[in-house]
Amino acid sequence: MPRRERMARVDAAWLHMETPDNLMMITGVMWFEVPLDRAAVAEVVRERLVERFPRFRDRVVEHRLGGPAWAPDPDFSLEHHLVEVRLPQPGDHAALEALVDRTLSTALDREHPLWQVMLVQDYRGGSALLTRIHHCIADGIALARVLLSLADPAEGVETDDVLTPDLEDDHGHSRLRALGLQAREAVHGAARAARTLAHEGKEVVRNPGEVLDAGRYGAEAVAKLLTLPDELPTCLRGALSVRKRAAWSDSFTLAEVKRVGKAIGATVNDVLLTTVTGALRRYMLERDGPVVDVTTFVPVNLRPLDGPIALGNRFGLVFLTLPVSVHTPLGRLHALKARMDAIKDSPEALVAYGILAAMGQAPAAVEGQIVRLFGQKASAVMTNVPGPRQPLRLAGEQVAGVMFWVPQSGGVGLGVSIFSYAGKVLLGINADAAILPDPHEIIRGAEAEFAALAALTEPAA
Repeated sequence: MPRRERMARVDAAWLHMETPDNLMMITGVMWFEVPLDRAAVAEVVRERLVERFPRFRDRVVEHRLGGPAWAPDPDFSLEHHLVEVRLPQPGDHAALEALVDRTLSTALDREHPLWQVMLVQDYRGGSALLTRIHHCIADGIALARVLLSLADPAEGVETDDVLTPDLEDDHGHSRLRALGLQAREAVHGAARAARTLAHEGKEVVRNPGEVLDAGRYGAEAVAKLLTLPDELPTCLRGALSVRKRAAWSDSFTLAEVKRVGKAIGATVNDVLLTTVTGALRRYMLERDGPVVDVTTFVPVNLRPLDGPIALGNRFGLVFLTLPVSVHTPLGRLHALKARMDAIKDSPEALVAYGILAAMGQAPAAVEGQIVRLFGQKASAVMTNVPGPRQPLRLAGEQVAGVMFWVPQSGGVGLGVSIFSYAGKVLLGINADAAILPDPHEIIRGAEAEFAALAALTEPAA
């Protein structure tokens, strides 16, 4: 009998979250100023992805009673997963964005391993690599490390310099891990919270301490998750379509982002999330709609960034309410920092991880109900992934830039991704076309917000 391996509960949760209007794929692009050779790319993908991580040869097999499992694809072929396309003229940024739009809206083939690498030729006279990998294989942090491991340091760059992240550990992961036994109890208790969510529907638990006996911090985290009100109706919410739109910014200089943060004692992440907050405020004002605070899901990495690369999902979620209603850029930055600091001292991410694990073994109807309930609590997903400090080379050519897009779930139609590479920071938007027909509006708003913050924190002459 062929080898079969039961899928981890958290990974199964992400597999089952997929719907036609919200596909659970993490999508990334690398671009190069010169054309890439297909044979050279195929050798890199074969050696560093398929042979190094056997999971990329496995397909998903569903069992009615035992849950999903991994099993070798008897018809595995690299040719099926590595495809080559040419961009239509003029082969510019807009043409590549249009290709990303189509891939974000197209499901992966469930008869085969759930990933694809697309070699895109004729992009600005060079090439791009467009990669899609299903969330059940790994989370964004793990997949970013997997894909970056396909590359080598640029000539004259030390490996340690490449692998050192640009962005700080801004979400307080070390504090969460330091909770030790209490955190582990929180995860177990969160499974009971998930069952309560499914049982109660929209009704909240009156006494969170009865659901979670891991102490005050865990109880408070569960209370927040269970009693968070539904999002108010805004231009960022509505019925979803199956069409997605992608965009990404010109790069911010990391040194300038750090300067702005240092001027008021904020982190890089605080500054970048504030730029998005200001962009959403500008977007709402332009539509004469209610300008209210917006709640977002923020993934929190729960594994060390300096450990060996491992697949699977090992992250929790926290709810961050963006201070969109605050009138001034500096006021928004101070408010955002205070809210992020409060999250760093909470085991909320670990509780959410436990809920995801419980969802992975729940009946489909129950899991769907929990996803819908959580989807009513937020309007967006926002994440950052720390990239390498120094340039990389892949298949012999230097990587000019890197971007990725985070998926959404439930009724959430907006995803915001932040990625740093070689001293620059890029902002990516993945939005449902019915919610945000032109995601460049958010990009332009973020660039305007950052320019305002930079001017307000400029040192006196």
